Amino acid sequence: MTTNPTTTDTVTEAGDHSVVLRLTDLRISTNADDEILHGVSFALKRGEILGLVGESGSGKTTAGLACMGHFREGLRYSSGSVSLWPRGDENAVEIVALDEVAVRALRGSRIAYIPQDPALSLNPAMRVGEQIREVLDIHGFGSSESERSARVAEVLGDVGLPGDKAYQKRWPHQLSGGQQQRIGIAMAFAMYPDVLILDEPTTGLDVSTQAVVLDTIRRMTVANDVAGLYITHDLAVIREISDRVAVMLRGDLVEEGPVAGVLENPQHEYTQMLMSAVPDLAGRKTIGAGAVEGSGGMTAAGATAVTKEEATSAEDSPDDGTSDKDTSNKDTSGERTTTILMDSPLLQAKDVALAYGKAQILDGINLTLNPGECTMLLGESGSGKTTLSRCIAGLNDDYSGQVQLWGETMAPSTRKRTNEQRVGVQYVFQSPFSSLNPRRSIGQSLSVPLEMSGEDNAAARKAKVEDALDAVRLGRSFYHRRPGDLSGGERQRAAIARALVNAPSVLVCDEITSALDVSVQASIIALLRTLRQERDLAMLFVTHNIALSRHVADNLAVLNKGKIVDYGPTGEVLENPTHEYTRELINDVPKF
Repeated sequence: MTTNPTTTDTVTEAGDHSVVLRLTDLRISTNADDEILHGVSFALKRGEILGLVGESGSGKTTAGLACMGHFREGLRYSSGSVSLWPRGDENAVEIVALDEVAVRALRGSRIAYIPQDPALSLNPAMRVGEQIREVLDIHGFGSSESERSARVAEVLGDVGLPGDKAYQKRWPHQLSGGQQQRIGIAMAFAMYPDVLILDEPTTGLDVSTQAVVLDTIRRMTVANDVAGLYITHDLAVIREISDRVAVMLRGDLVEEGPVAGVLENPQHEYTQMLMSAVPDLAGRKTIGAGAVEGSGGMTAAGATAVTKEEATSAEDSPDDGTSDKDTSNKDTSGERTTTILMDSPLLQAKDVALAYGKAQILDGINLTLNPGECTMLLGESGSGKTTLSRCIAGLNDDYSGQVQLWGETMAPSTRKRTNEQRVGVQYVFQSPFSSLNPRRSIGQSLSVPLEMSGEDNAAARKAKVEDALDAVRLGRSFYHRRPGDLSGGERQRAAIARALVNAPSVLVCDEITSALDVSVQASIIALLRTLRQERDLAMLFVTHNIALSRHVADNLAVLNKGKIVDYGPTGEVLENPTHEYTRELINDVPKF
């Protein structure tokens, strides 16, 4: 393990062209003099990628932006060095000592940046070819118009996109997410930079698109002899793309070394914790174990194995009248008590289809969900998984076919469903801000569903909200706090609590862990596992992250172009996929 490496001889480094950029004892503080980077040191080498990992708030993005001489509003440089050795120049440039004009000249030419969201780097009002050309124009590339035009076509080809004039005239909205991100990569490489800073560039991409983008980044970095810094919380991605890895915790660099050494034999306790939180497709471990009080639950063999073991155990044990073999189930929420025959599934989609003009978004979807069961709905961006989940929840009423709750067909629109049906199926959005009002306290936001259902008085509603906050392990003290005061994981727990206040039978979770770092994701997975056990809650878990499947789901439904192409127990689908698309998804998952 290497911690905060010391500076080596700068002349030697410049002469052998190995180290391109070095941070030495860098300290950054807030304007209130609270230090947030505590003497961070690392080096970036030509043709190599350093993975910088850590949880949200660890300081990794702050350190990455400092490599470009950029400090976010409210932060300031305190001390330390950020040295850049331009290609063929024996003298290092001290970036933090440059004025704004000089720093701007470096950005985009010698140091390039690729943000998490390609929408942040692409102008929706400019054609994609013009945007690449603009980078060349600003930095004075070449000696002629034709030379710049040729470079635009060349760099598009380098990232695996057509370089012809027709493609260059496309607008960003006409491209997929992966294509947009590759345009961003083309813009970054256009000027043959020395250093590339990548800030979570694949976080919002599905595994197939992520694999293409990672391959593009890796290939371009090696081919152009660029020094890369890849900022992420995804250790599986780091294993795929990086040569070395540095781990940050609360502003300190706590471990650094070759990827294989750090990930296979982590020395620092924090790195070991991060490793234990990474989901693995084989399901050899239980992520989030102990992260939530009383989480218990699935063994390392995965959800399917546990289900089979429990079923075998139930068959071998005497029937004491408390098993799930009863012919009825009581759904209690407040004063409601409904006896329901168990010969019908809890939730069932029958021949659900939806088209916009000639585009068939959903094409005859059939699936079932029973109490306490979790089905993962898996697919790439554009496969129709979110559209299907919104149809089931009544948020999209354009579909044909039927969605039934306990054998009773529900109206397509949630507005026309009965109160019990609205309460019975609750939706948790990808972004907690979609369900939490930033101007209201958490308690006020969580009270809205109870007010809308017209049940109870104010005191009873407050008690139910406090119970829901307890259920998601936030605690009643969060009642008066606002969303802006909470961390990302706490906000997502509050959003889950909002869906729980009316005691639903089904929870639809739409990409609720996609923006979370691995340790927070593990705690959310453990929480959902606990809620299923405590409340016999059924879940439809929508995601593009197939690595979570064994840790989350009993059943797996794979959606491709609006059709379910593989469907069954999680273990069976993963081990014996029947469709080529499923096999491709499994092959594209970053693996340890």
